[in-house]
Amino acid sequence: MPKLPYRRHLVSSQYLETTYEATRAGFVSLALEKSYRATPFIAEARALQEAASQAKNPFELTKITGIENGLLTAAGLSDKALTHLHSKNKDAAIQQLIKNFLDPAGAKFIEELVFRFLLTRGDALGGTMRNAGGLLAQQKLVRAIISTLKIAGTPYYWQDNKSKSWFENNDDIEFELSMRGLYWKNGKKDRTLIFNLTVPLVKNNVDLCLFNSSPHNLEITNAKSYIALGELKGGIDPAGADEHWKTARTALERIRKSFTKEKLKPHTFFIGAAIERKMANEIWNELLNKELSNAANLNEDNQVASISHWLCNL
Repeated sequence: MPKLPYRRHLVSSQYLETTYEATRAGFVSLALEKSYRATPFIAEARALQEAASQAKNPFELTKITGIENGLLTAAGLSDKALTHLHSKNKDAAIQQLIKNFLDPAGAKFIEELVFRFLLTRGDALGGTMRNAGGLLAQQKLVRAIISTLKIAGTPYYWQDNKSKSWFENNDDIEFELSMRGLYWKNGKKDRTLIFNLTVPLVKNNVDLCLFNSSPHNLEITNAKSYIALGELKGGIDPAGADEHWKTARTALERIRKSFTKEKLKPHTFFIGAAIERKMANEIWNELLNKELSNAANLNEDNQVASISHWLCNL
């Protein structure tokens, strides 16, 4: 590996800047993702509309079996809120929905019901979309890392986020979205990469942590086991770019200070989707000053491939 690994894909700060074309493509990707995620909500709304059409007036809705959750959603209650309510609270919410909104709508009460159902579901969709950029960013980076390992003929294992179980290799589409970690061997050396880990020494969440051990011997409290720690920001909106970088920069500074106290200096890196000129200059300066070990623009495939190669060979 070269002494300055970022030189494999960066010549100047301009190489880090996000182009207009990349920003536009990013917004399109998020729009398509939003449409994809909205599909189940539209299907639910149609099912509610069909079932509710049996009622001649809004008060008859309570007599139809199988639509209680739909009525509660239209009343503005989220799935999470429903788990904390008793039956009498749910009944009261439905009665308020009928009295205040459906009955005044007259003959169009079913339309009003469906609109209010979608309003609540839309709010839930907005919440998931706020995390979509990060998930898509992780998906792209994971694919690049796995591609690097496969090209090198290196077997790998991945950890499921829910079960925490480890599985050997996977070529399924979108499995990266449920991934928490990756494990491989660099020669005879064990390497484990964990996403979104609260690092005890730092006392904060870190997007990416690379360890010099296998998953079974992982000691997150052992500062010496950390090889590299990085921040990954997948938001594409230029308006929020500076704020994302400030958050990442603060996190990276906290990481460096925490490990310096232990007389350790693991690699630190940054990968971002929205990088404006001022940000690019700041990142470039940190690279030149050796505060950052590496950095890449998530929209540039060659940069993502290069930083993945670097991670796999640390």
